[in-house]
This record gives sequence, structure tokens and C-alpha cells, in this order.
Amino acid sequence: MKDFAAAATAGLLLAAAPVAAKDFRLGLITPPPHVWTKAAEAFGAELAEKSGGAHSVAVFPAQQLGNEAEMLQQLQTGALDMAFMTVAEVSNRVPDMGAFYAPYLAENIGHAAAILRSDTARGMLEVLPQEAGVVGVGYGSAGLRQIVSRGEINEVGDLSGLKIRITPFDANLDFYKAIGAAPTPMPLPAVYDALANGQVDAIDMDVELIDVLKYYEHADTILFSNHMMFPMVGLISARVYAGLSDEDKAMIAELMAKHVDSTLDTYTAKEPVWTENLMGVGKTTKTVGAEFFGDAIGQWEEIWTAKAPSLPALRETAAALK
Repeated sequence: MKDFAAAATAGLLLAAAPVAAKDFRLGLITPPPHVWTKAAEAFGAELAEKSGGAHSVAVFPAQQLGNEAEMLQQLQTGALDMAFMTVAEVSNRVPDMGAFYAPYLAENIGHAAAILRSDTARGMLEVLPQEAGVVGVGYGSAGLRQIVSRGEINEVGDLSGLKIRITPFDANLDFYKAIGAAPTPMPLPAVYDALANGQVDAIDMDVELIDVLKYYEHADTILFSNHMMFPMVGLISARVYAGLSDEDKAMIAELMAKHVDSTLDTYTAKEPVWTENLMGVGKTTKTVGAEFFGDAIGQWEEIWTAKAPSLPALRETAAALK
């Protein structure tokens, strides 16, 4: 009996021991050429190097492991190890993260990067293990949001009733409802054909994908509005993270944070180039500011000040960083 008890105890201790080596799986919704996907691949390569080959990362882009809601569930159970995910999806579970989508929180892409690197933004990650079952290591970006329309847009009233493709999260839904549009959630791979065949009238998108994936080919108007940030967060399953040694926790978190953060510099450098490219595609282009959206911004603020306690502090931080 004593030998059996000793063996059982040893087995339990072994099962609870930190994982010495692991082949991690990292999911994204972005296509292979996207900045986020490239950053994920660079993270995997550096982790393999720094760990002496003990760890590797298999990157699964383009929703190969499911949409973001499905991947977040997998992270919570430990079925998925890591993800580079929109803060949008996390905000569906942790409404306070919706504060990042305050209209015109950021003046430009460089200002957005500064906000996401702030102590205020980093502090908002602390609740994720308890509230979402994930560890957030830092923020990246997908640039600022623009509107591409099949028809002519001269004033905000022209958007009323239009089916506008959006990423499905409450902060975005509330914004487009406030301007009278019909927000239409749709996965990224379906967007090009949907705009081409008229399934949607317009899309909410960043300049990288408007340019690189040529969404402008089936549009008449590109509205450069920069109306909303669209941050990304590097996530590790809290269950997986708990099974790592302290050394591996520090190394993995540091390297992931480094490569997630690198996307902020990439967008700061490339967004003007993508914007300039779009100026030359033969479509009507208009540049508008907060005044274009009229009362919609105030309506959004009223809803989200109640939902996102960090919004006033984030607005204050953003103002100080101008």
C-alpha cells in the first residue's frame, strides 16, 4: 500500500509539474499576408530560437481554428494556447475593453500607438485572467477605421439605412446604430464578394485591407474618417500559462509582447503609404472628422460611459498624449 501511495503521489506531482517543452498553437482571423500574421510568425521564430528549440509556435491564420468567439472559448478551456485577437472580441466578454473604441479617441495612428502603450491601457489587461480566462501580454493595432461605400456619401445621412459590414462587437454596433445604418456582422473572408454582389452597401475597414485586398474595386466612395481605433491584444490561455515554469512565463510573455507591439510601429510607418495608394485608385475620396457624424458620437459616449468604467481615464490619458 505504501508503495502504491508513493507512486500515486509521484504521479500527481508529475502531472502538476510545469511543462518543460511545448509546441504551441496560435490562432488569428487575419490572412497570411497581414501584419498581425507576420508578427505572429516572427514571434514563433524568436521563441524557438530563445528557448533553444524547446518551444515552437504553429501559426493558424485566416480563421483556420474558428472565428474569434470560438477561439476565445478554446483559449478559456486550454484547447488553444495563444491568439492575436481583436480587442473587439474580448470586449464582448469584458465590456470595459470597449472603451478603446470611443470615437475619435485617437487623432491619428501615432497617437493610437501611444495610447495603447500607456499605463492606463496596460492596466486594463489585469482583469483578463479572472474575467475572460486569458492572459493579455500587450497591444497591437490594425490601424484606424474608414468607410468604403458602393454609393456616393456626402453627409452622415447618406449612411442611414445602409447595410454596413462590421466586426461584430457591441461598441461598433452601437456606433453604427447611432448614425442610423444597418450594421451587418460578417467574417473577413466573405467581405470582398459581399461588397461585389451588393450583399452589403458599405464596409467598415482599415486602410491596409482596403488597399491590399482591393476592397475599393467594388466601391464608389472611400471615406477617410479615422473614426475609431481597432486594437489587437496578444493572448495566452490562462490554463496553459499556469502550467508553464516561471522562466517560460517570463520569456513567452516578453517575446509575445515585443512582436505584438511591433505592429504599432508597422502601422505608424505604413498607414500613410496605404492611404496614399488609395488616393490613386480612381474612386471618390473624402476626408471627414468628428463633426461629420453629428449627434452619433454623443449617443455612443452616453451608452459606453456606463458600460466601460475605464473610459474617462482613457480619454484623459489620450488628451495628455496629444
